[in-house]
Amino acid sequence: MRTLSLLAALIFSTSAMAGPDDVVRPYPPQQVAAGTYVIHGPQGVPSAANQSFMNNPAWIVTNEGVVVIDPGSSVQVGRMVVEQIRKTTDKPVTHVFDTHVHGDHWLGNQAILEAWPKATFIAHPDMIKLAKSGADAFWIKLMSDMTGGYTDGTRAEIPTVEAADGQAFKIGGKTFRIHSSTDAHSKTDLMIEMVEDRILFTADNVLNNQVMNLRDGTFKGVMKATDRALALNMALYVPGHGKTGDRKFVEDQKAYFATLMSEVRRMYDEGKSDYEMKPVIAEKLKAYQDWAEWDTNLGQQISLAILEIEQE
Repeated sequence: MRTLSLLAALIFSTSAMAGPDDVVRPYPPQQVAAGTYVIHGPQGVPSAANQSFMNNPAWIVTNEGVVVIDPGSSVQVGRMVVEQIRKTTDKPVTHVFDTHVHGDHWLGNQAILEAWPKATFIAHPDMIKLAKSGADAFWIKLMSDMTGGYTDGTRAEIPTVEAADGQAFKIGGKTFRIHSSTDAHSKTDLMIEMVEDRILFTADNVLNNQVMNLRDGTFKGVMKATDRALALNMALYVPGHGKTGDRKFVEDQKAYFATLMSEVRRMYDEGKSDYEMKPVIAEKLKAYQDWAEWDTNLGQQISLAILEIEQE
């Protein structure tokens, strides 16, 4: 009975904290380059403990204003991001890039609009279409369910400006070049190159020390995007999750996927099932076993890789 009482108290206290006027506890930004800031969110899935915050919101202070990339998973996260932006500059946010349809990256749009109603929101055309056709409601509900209602009050503010592959947005003396795909992490992905500063925001096409959830994507597409990121030879890479760094972590992801896919293909040709493959592949990939979501996503990746091979 005492355990049940404690559990009930915990649930009650979580619900009492939740609501449309809340703000996620503050996470200080890191200045990764001149005028460029990233909040490196905790790695893992959305939860009551992390208040739904687990991506890497970023912003760039330009001559004309601030450009935000992925303001987060809820209005509560977005308000925290707004507070942190205001600590770094008094310029308004003029543009927001939402890198893909997964709600942990863009449902913070609402908070940006609350603070700067004239901001322009930009995304992949397929992201916009999916959001308008029900992905918005799906992600709002998922975030609420996973956080015990903490994100309640979040409203989907869907981007209105489409970004094409190769398109260059000139904003405040900076060039933001788009590298988009239709078959990578979510099939609605933008990677954003800051040309003058040689920085690439990879979104979730490349993660740092994290095993990727690929339910909505393809291995072929992610591997192609990873190669594209490396070919750009940037000075700095900002992943969708995990720490900002140089090309080393991008190379690590390339090596991880190359090993996983070659082993799955080899054992598939031998007639092995996914559960027979997993211990062998886990051993081959043991150098990566400390990556976030290893236990959650490795088995899933093997099963998805088999399906992808069968569709070739």
